[in-house]
Amino acid sequence: MLTCGLKKITGIDCPGCGFQRSFYKLLEGEIIESIKLFPALLPLFLLITFTLIHFKLMFKNGHKVILSLFIISTLLTVFNFTYKLVLNL
Repeated sequence: MLTCGLKKITGIDCPGCGFQRSFYKLLEGEIIESIKLFPALLPLFLLITFTLIHFKLMFKNGHKVILSLFIISTLLTVFNFTYKLVLNL
């Protein structure tokens, strides 16, 4: 796995820390463990997948789904980052 430059220098997890491990756990079929490591992974994959399909099929309200998934992914990332910061204190 690649090491996080920010964590290596400062010792503090970045907002994306845990993404690689979470993806690996998801590939192994350990969904719960994957969500614990990086909760925004599944909504992020849904966002990417839906956006690619939307570019091809142009759903009527696709932009609303994309915006909703983006907001959910962002909020989960911020929440996870803040949670990790509080735990390290």
